[in-house]
Amino acid sequence: MARQDVASILAVALIVGAFSYVPTSVQSIGVCYGVIGNNLPSRSEVVQLYRSKGITDMRIYFADGQALSALRNSGIGLVIDVGNDQFGSIAASASNAAAWVQANVQRYQGLTIKYIVAGNEVQGGDTRSIVPAIRNLNTALSAVGLGGIKVSTAIRFDAVANSFPPSAGVFAQSYMTDVVRLLASTGAPLLTNIYPYFAYRDNPRDIQLNYATFRPGTTVRDDNNGLTYTCLFDAMVDAVHAALEKAGAPGVRVVVSESGWPSASGFGASVDNARAYNQGLIDHVGGGTPKRRGALETYIFAMFDENQKTGIETEKHFGLFRPDKSPAYAIRF
Repeated sequence: MARQDVASILAVALIVGAFSYVPTSVQSIGVCYGVIGNNLPSRSEVVQLYRSKGITDMRIYFADGQALSALRNSGIGLVIDVGNDQFGSIAASASNAAAWVQANVQRYQGLTIKYIVAGNEVQGGDTRSIVPAIRNLNTALSAVGLGGIKVSTAIRFDAVANSFPPSAGVFAQSYMTDVVRLLASTGAPLLTNIYPYFAYRDNPRDIQLNYATFRPGTTVRDDNNGLTYTCLFDAMVDAVHAALEKAGAPGVRVVVSESGWPSASGFGASVDNARAYNQGLIDHVGGGTPKRRGALETYIFAMFDENQKTGIETEKHFGLFRPDKSPAYAIRF
């Protein structure tokens, strides 16, 4: 997760047999499982907690062998990041991609893999590696009969410019056109990390807290198409939809690969606001957005508070659960 640069929004008050894969039409609420902490439960305890709470899908940020072993035959849908430390080598060599698939996919029988993520919030010159990494992983998966597993990348929201009104959304850099057209050709979704929290934190004068946290009271109209918005989350997602259209990939589905609200240690970071946002998110995404109705697959960040995360203190407090597995606040899935 990285801080979202939403300057343009801030101006508004506004394996065949042994493996299974989930068709891209399946949508649900999942939760991201990060492990940057020294006091977290074991992987097997975490999988049991997901199941006991009815959480059907998980995103992990590297091919964590202990987690993959614990997830075997769990029925939990899985999003696996290759890890940004592995991303460059996979892009550079088809044989490296094949070796990664062999070691981290074929090796673990009984997984329900939805997507493999080639790079999380890739920036700068590394963006040139996104397309070759996706291609190499697609080739490697197809070669072993696992071509049904979709490969994508996860972008920061600031990959979109001119994001208000939502209909004005356009990708900020040209590399994204190549990325999304490749996704269109393979049927993979675009994974996008969406954080209304950072937009509100950076401009509370113009963005109302209720609008940012799914509480009622604010309506914003897009004069370009007449659509109305009652939450910032929808406006941000629809800006991505607009950018996809302008890039010639209107059929690419958006998956919200991270979204959440911190419960402590920052402006607007409180238990009440975190509960309101995350419960609102769970209750809301089944209906989609004003521009794209239908269930919107979304992953809450994150399962646990992570006490070894670097950066601002707020980063340590996005968890739905404490390390002892007790809820940080009441939440219904």
